[in-house]
Amino acid sequence: MTVVTLRASGSADPETAWGRYLEPQGWPGWAPQISRVEASATRIAPGVTGRVYGPLWVSVDFVIERVDESAKTWTWRVRRGPVSSRLHHAVAPTDGGSRASLGIEGPLPLILGYAPLARFALSRLVRP
Repeated sequence: MTVVTLRASGSADPETAWGRYLEPQGWPGWAPQISRVEASATRIAPGVTGRVYGPLWVSVDFVIERVDESAKTWTWRVRRGPVSSRLHHAVAPTDGGSRASLGIEGPLPLILGYAPLARFALSRLVRP
């Protein structure tokens, strides 16, 4: 397993950026690689499960493992067949807005393919 951390900073306040994570149905609005989300709840919480749909009918199943609203962090595991990854998300304040970070834990080829899309999505997450 490999771990890669991506970061993006923007002028959105931390509450706005964090709020975009909280509702899975809103993820396609800032993460263009996601076309739709089916989730067992309307808000992320430990144990929430579902499926994220991407381009070309590719989908991954997920389970939310941890959420710490006061720290603005959350972790989920995504799986497609025998391949899985764990993604650790965080939002922190900066002088001019917020910084989002994403730690991706998984097979290196998967991370290398996903990282450019994830970096772009993070930049949209932290913009006003």
